[in-house]
Amino acid sequence: MISYILRRTLAAVILLLVVSAVTFAIFFVLPRLAGQTADQLAQQYIGKSPSKADIAAVKHNLGLDQPVYVQYWHFIKGIVSGATYDLGPTTVHCNAPCFGYSFKTHQAVWPQLTSRMPVTLSLAFGAAVLWLVSGVAIGVVSALKPRSFFDRTFMGVALAGVSLPMFFTGNLAILLFTYQWPIFGRTYVPLTENPAQWANTLIPAWCSLALLYSAIYARLTRSGMLETMNEDYIRTARAKGLRERKVVVRHGLRAALTPIITVFGMDLGLLLGGAVITETVFSLHGIGQYAVQAIDDNDLPPILGVTLLAAFFVVIANLLVDLLYAAADPRVRLS
Repeated sequence: MISYILRRTLAAVILLLVVSAVTFAIFFVLPRLAGQTADQLAQQYIGKSPSKADIAAVKHNLGLDQPVYVQYWHFIKGIVSGATYDLGPTTVHCNAPCFGYSFKTHQAVWPQLTSRMPVTLSLAFGAAVLWLVSGVAIGVVSALKPRSFFDRTFMGVALAGVSLPMFFTGNLAILLFTYQWPIFGRTYVPLTENPAQWANTLIPAWCSLALLYSAIYARLTRSGMLETMNEDYIRTARAKGLRERKVVVRHGLRAALTPIITVFGMDLGLLLGGAVITETVFSLHGIGQYAVQAIDDNDLPPILGVTLLAAFFVVIANLLVDLLYAAADPRVRLS
């Protein structure tokens, strides 16, 4: 088991380096291949109508006048040990991990990400618990009673949940439960200040986001359980006299969890990188809304920082999925 963990951890580290290289190439190499000059690339980091001196300073600070491999080395070095930017009369040091410095807002990217991360974490984990529990429970019951009224009803609801976009269900939830019937709060309150108010303001966002994902998980669980419950070892377990609950949970559900674990790891990793639409609809100042604001302002360092952070969460989520595979199925450790 230890060797399996070490192998997967090493693979995750290598994958993070590959992702950082690809991300760097997207923002710094591809524009050059498309014909953009170093001056044009530097101009995107500062405000409108910059002077030639400003463009030259930004180009020098970012190392855009250096070879690509030197730029990538400085990029990785900044993440590990920090970076220093010469702004003319002043010098700004970006502490590690330095995910960039916005020359438009004059703020380092990493502190902005960490200040918004609790909002995104609250949204992602709260919704994840709802959609995982409800989706798996509905899928199991539907599989145990196929073609029943319960099965047809909840699979119809699941189909509607997958079909309805977030900007519709989210705005509908705000209209009904915030303005029409003011049950839930409108302004996000941190968990450390008031846990009850924190949950009260996030419940509409959790339910709207969970409606979309729980429908997918219900259908995945149902199809997996229908296939698993017809296997020979399930009939053998029943022939031994095991209780039906133990047969369903220990033998049936455990074998059907493999695709659920895979999808859950990917979904949670992507959400931790910023639930863009949900945070925008519910006016939550998280990482996703930070990325939207940076795109509107054409501010590249925050976009680059959010991209790297999202990639980090996805890689870590995949690592955790591999470890959960090993715990759920010992045969995976031999691979």
